[in-house]
Amino acid sequence: MMNFKHVWYIAIKNLRIFLTDRIAVIMFILFPFFFITMLNLIGNTSNVQDERLTLYLATQESEGLSVQIIQALETGDPTALPPGSPVITWLKDYGQAKTDVEAGKIRGFLGFPSDFTQRIESAETAVLEIAARSDSTGMQMALKSLAENLTANFNTNRAELLTVAGILSQQGRSTQEIQQALKPIIERQSANSGSQAIIGYQVQRVGDIQPFNISSFAVPGYLVMFVFFAGAIASIEIIQERRNHTLERLLASTVSKKSILGGIYLGGLLRGLVQIVVFWTVGILIFRVDLGIAPWAVFLLSLLMVMMSAAFSLMLATIARTERSASALAVLCSLLLAPLGGCWWPLFTVPAWMQFLAKITPHGWANEGFNNLMIFGARGGDVVWSMVVLAGFTVVFALVALTRFQTEAEVS
Repeated sequence: MMNFKHVWYIAIKNLRIFLTDRIAVIMFILFPFFFITMLNLIGNTSNVQDERLTLYLATQESEGLSVQIIQALETGDPTALPPGSPVITWLKDYGQAKTDVEAGKIRGFLGFPSDFTQRIESAETAVLEIAARSDSTGMQMALKSLAENLTANFNTNRAELLTVAGILSQQGRSTQEIQQALKPIIERQSANSGSQAIIGYQVQRVGDIQPFNISSFAVPGYLVMFVFFAGAIASIEIIQERRNHTLERLLASTVSKKSILGGIYLGGLLRGLVQIVVFWTVGILIFRVDLGIAPWAVFLLSLLMVMMSAAFSLMLATIARTERSASALAVLCSLLLAPLGGCWWPLFTVPAWMQFLAKITPHGWANEGFNNLMIFGARGGDVVWSMVVLAGFTVVFALVALTRFQTEAEVS
């Protein structure tokens, strides 16, 4: 049976060893911020260009509300737009728009169905379509935000449109006359930048254009790398205790094997918690990182990364027989998985085959979740799969460690 008092004492002992080791503290807590600072200095010296976001719209209707909405929103000369305003372009051929997405000519578009006008006039739900390439996460998020804005704000103005359409229908007006009468209402609502617009955006420019905050990528990237690295290196301590017969002495003093494993694992969790608290505190206060609209998801993803790293540490200690082999495997795994999993560069900037390879690493899932939350404005529900996969890695590593864990006497 597991004795939680024993678990706690072993965990605190391991945490104390880590915190009193100056080299370990410098390496796994302070050293990462040297890289983050250098990246920020390099990024701030580069020229910043105001690259406009282009959003494409398409409809399967030849006439109707969707056509009027797109006409009201379509932008003219991009140079005449306020700084930061997106360019909205109408793709007249719906089928060709899908072909262009598949061919990679455009990253995606928001489509209106062929029965959009009919459903709106019948007070039914009209489903919009987002067609985007799987490797264009940013465009997916932008189109999703546009669709949500359309849905929310259109429902607000729906009553006015339906009332006018109903009155005109009772007067015996034709469908074309009703649509023509609704057109100025749609244009007025679209021109309004407040919450009553069918689709609206409000641009507020304060000061000069600010460069992208590199820390929003660098802080979570190095957090993933060094939390995992610290966990991997900690496997050496487990092997040392096994070689020094410390684990056997604990077993002889009525401490169960489950308590030993639990204490080592909890110690790894506490060490990782110290790391993520320092990372996010420094990241928020000094590097001004933005946690997005779901900070709780960022912290939960960090906790899952810590849990996975602690489980990997246990598993590595059961695989390696000596401190030298454990050290070599720890460094190899950490330096291989970090770039492969997107710790050194954003995954959304690399080719599709590299993004595919990242999926086989826990680092890739963690960094994808952090990027979506902190850069693309995703909600907590959008990164559930990243959390589930990290939890799956944790369970697999823990099961391997539990089945293979042995003392020195058992190894001999």
